[in-house]
Amino acid sequence: MTFNGWKEVVLEEVSYYGDEKIPSDEVTLDNYISTENMLPNKSGVGMASGLPTTKSVRRYKKGDILLSNIRPYFKKIWFATKNGGCSNDVLVIKNKDEKELDKKYLYYTLLQDNFFDYVTATSKGTKMPRGDKSAIMNYGIMLPPLYEQKAIAHILSTLDEKIETNNQINEKLEEMAQALFKHWFVDFEFPNENGEPYKSSGGEMVESELGMIPKGWEVGKLGELVEISNKSIKPQEYPEKFFEHYSIPAFDNGRTPEIQKGEEIKSSKYVINNHMVLVSKLNPSTKRIWKPITQTNNAICSTEFIVYMAKKENILSYVFEFLNNEKFQGILTANATGSTGSRQRVKPKETLNYKVVLPPLKLMQQFSRMIEPMHLEIGSNMIENQKIKGLRDILLPKLMSGEIRVPLDNEELVEQS
Repeated sequence: MTFNGWKEVVLEEVSYYGDEKIPSDEVTLDNYISTENMLPNKSGVGMASGLPTTKSVRRYKKGDILLSNIRPYFKKIWFATKNGGCSNDVLVIKNKDEKELDKKYLYYTLLQDNFFDYVTATSKGTKMPRGDKSAIMNYGIMLPPLYEQKAIAHILSTLDEKIETNNQINEKLEEMAQALFKHWFVDFEFPNENGEPYKSSGGEMVESELGMIPKGWEVGKLGELVEISNKSIKPQEYPEKFFEHYSIPAFDNGRTPEIQKGEEIKSSKYVINNHMVLVSKLNPSTKRIWKPITQTNNAICSTEFIVYMAKKENILSYVFEFLNNEKFQGILTANATGSTGSRQRVKPKETLNYKVVLPPLKLMQQFSRMIEPMHLEIGSNMIENQKIKGLRDILLPKLMSGEIRVPLDNEELVEQS
């Protein structure tokens, strides 16, 4: 079905691949994009873990669309918000004429599952399939008049901007929580009985096997602080039941758990709730720690997570920040077994024997009371983002197909935006 002023075109008619080069020494960790730091399930990009070793890389500019060409079923795509360079495994898609095609409209066209299904179906190779560049350019899209493109893109952008705002708020809250943890439990500047910073106010420090610690603190094992839950379930035995599935890919996708039917889940999973902390035992050098904010009674997680529970009351927020601290992550990495790369794993039970500094219970509880409101706001923002993403994904194909038309009473205003 087509509408007045709409036409069907293929990508090659309105866009092309950018292939301009940029010297590798001109890119930074902040603006270098490879398939490794492109996030799955349309979640944008993260910080690069390393710089390219080649003399040059492909240039991209603000407003370009970057598409990972390896394993297209991972749905890695990004609308560039800055200039930089990317690896040869990342396609740079540019539009030919801004008077005919709005950049954001093109991005949302390619954000649809139908596009990724097409790229996956036409890809080449089995072990590591790559998108067929010629086939991609033959993908058909609907092209409304420019003012309608802008109106559609504006609606979808508004939703994405709210998601990004929530993500930024959460990032700041997480930084604040970790800064306070470090101040109290690493720098030992927790408030003394007079409300003054302990160490800098002359608080007594004593020798321990883990270095100098405040008087009255102890060195013990992690197992004195937490225990591990191994309660498991086979979701496939409940084929019609819906599960809130916390997995490694779900974590990488903005910590957004998937809602899946039991029949869609083929292996055993751990049963979890909001009183637990999930830490990935896979590749610990990549930190993945999750404090679930479950919305159902059917929450499960991958067995690639260690599921920790606090052994004492009202210290869950302390436990989370303790496990989230770089110091603990360093201990995990140092004790991982297996070769470097994707085969490294942590042995869950062995973590309970790690030597750790144990503050007094009242101090851990005091800290948890201070941090809990931050954790609640983070959880609320994450839940809101899930709902917004769901709304966006429902609207996306309907807007792009014309099934839902954007009111255009102010077409001239839209054209000028």
